[in-house]
Amino acid sequence: MNVIEQIEKDRLVPVFFDADPARATAVLEQCYAAGIRSFEFTNRGANAAEVFTILKQKVKESMPGMFLGIGTIWNEEEAEHFINLGAEFVVSPVVNPAVADACARHHIPWMPGCMTPTEVYQAKVSGASVVKIFPGAVMGPAFIKSLKAVFPAMKFMVTGGVTTEHESLKKWFEAGVSAVGIGKELLQKEVRETFGFIQSL
Repeated sequence: MNVIEQIEKDRLVPVFFDADPARATAVLEQCYAAGIRSFEFTNRGANAAEVFTILKQKVKESMPGMFLGIGTIWNEEEAEHFINLGAEFVVSPVVNPAVADACARHHIPWMPGCMTPTEVYQAKVSGASVVKIFPGAVMGPAFIKSLKAVFPAMKFMVTGGVTTEHESLKKWFEAGVSAVGIGKELLQKEVRETFGFIQSL
């Protein structure tokens, strides 16, 4: 199973950063134990590369089937750096064709953040595997439904303000998202319970 297939199967991507390697590892282990097999560690701290390297080693040692990706990638240099560290997918807040090119060279899925139909189109023609709709809390499920009408084949993952309330999650999937990305909100709740509910939709 490749990265995109796994994300579509899981339907949930944890989005997380912690500068403490022990805490970051504990969260990764918790998600893996719950059955989640794709995890986005975000590039949001001075030692993000160091922590990512530790997480990658943990995956190699004891987490078969886990896809570890990197988020908050703004430019080509960052993309190349983390791909060389073993990132298996790259998530960006914006549509930067240079990041798309770096991912294409390494055959790594690229998931840019978009907020308008024009940005979705630019992402599509630049080779996006999945389009991240961000911030989800601002756009809402009705926006996803409208996008799917004009981009029926495009895979969407919504992040930013996505909560773990069952009714809210149900509305996102009914609108047509392939997956949701959830950060601290997920980790304040019972990961296994949330993941189990998503799998039942």
